[in-house]
Amino acid sequence: MKALRKYLNKIKPDFEEGGKLSMFRSVFEGFETFLFVSNETSKSGVHIHDSIDSKRTMSVVILALMPALLFGMYNTGYQHNLATGIEPGFWMTFIYGFLAVLPKIVVSYAVGLGIEFVVAQLKKEEIQEGFLVSGMLIPMIVPVDTPLWMIAVATAFAVIFAKEVFGGTGYNVFNVALVTRAFLFFAYPAAMSGDQVFVRTAPVFGIGGAQVADAFSGATPLGQIGIAAKESIGSFHTVDVLGNPLTTWDYFIGLMPGSIGETSVLAILTGAVILLFTGVASWKTMFSVFAGGAVMVALFNLIGTTVVMTVSPVDHLFLGGFAFGAVFMATDPVTSARTETGKYIYGLLVGAFAIIIRVLNPGYPEGMMLAILLMNTFAPLIDYYVVESNVRRRLKRVAVKKNDNTERL
Repeated sequence: MKALRKYLNKIKPDFEEGGKLSMFRSVFEGFETFLFVSNETSKSGVHIHDSIDSKRTMSVVILALMPALLFGMYNTGYQHNLATGIEPGFWMTFIYGFLAVLPKIVVSYAVGLGIEFVVAQLKKEEIQEGFLVSGMLIPMIVPVDTPLWMIAVATAFAVIFAKEVFGGTGYNVFNVALVTRAFLFFAYPAAMSGDQVFVRTAPVFGIGGAQVADAFSGATPLGQIGIAAKESIGSFHTVDVLGNPLTTWDYFIGLMPGSIGETSVLAILTGAVILLFTGVASWKTMFSVFAGGAVMVALFNLIGTTVVMTVSPVDHLFLGGFAFGAVFMATDPVTSARTETGKYIYGLLVGAFAIIIRVLNPGYPEGMMLAILLMNTFAPLIDYYVVESNVRRRLKRVAVKKNDNTERL
């Protein structure tokens, strides 16, 4: 690292104002601060210095996403194997999924960071690091067969209109990754739903050439529940791509069709442990989302007039993107509630609305994306009323103390 530090110091003058590469100053500073903590200190006043800055916080989130991402890569290959009837072994299965997912990650970062580099140069500011996480989230919340050009268009739209127009990292009202998914869902619905978009059927770089039989169906379990929402109670169960019944344990492990990073609750909870242990994410928001969802499912279970109403609370929390949204999306410190009490309220409403959308709108069985985007809108309002409530309570406390002192006098 010392050698790298010396090399960066050597070439740094070229990127300073007046240097031959000054047009790329923002790019150099972004790369430098990603690798090293700034050694600049204040000349006056007292300041607390901490090695944890926003870039390192983002790095922790990326680390927490790795279990779900790696499992998603394996599951991509696994679903392909089930559909084609081939069994190439663990590593070939993983490599197939890796090669299918990697281009999506590359496109996401290339488009998103490219736009941020250009904006930073135009504004003559440092490159903002918020897209480090968004760039990884975007490929994880889309079906594996989503065309790369669609991801590029949706990413560009989200970065420009959901982030940069608001001022960049820290100022955006809506979660950038979810805006990307929302754009894809409403602009290209056929590419985001259906029986086969969640299972890659085409060979990747020559790995596995068999194609899927006509009887194949790759709809996610939650999608199957949405399709069967009006069927009579007790006559329906979810199945895998071969028609075998799926259980709650299958939902937990995640070897089933779904968006790349959303299927395995086990991998997602592993990431949650990392976020909570490092203090990066709020356990209050995370817990409240699950609690709000569970309570709402229990209420619908009491009515129980359709298939989707009778799904158990555990199954609902394990299916679709609920767990992924609760752990990685709802806890976004920029777009979620920031007051301690507000985090409980925000999380409860996210969980509750996600289930309400699932149950009452069979045409869109997921629910989590719209619930979080909706509550992104209300997060500032929640914080405002929480703060106002605290102010009023403290004013009453002061008034009571003044009255007590007056009586004593």
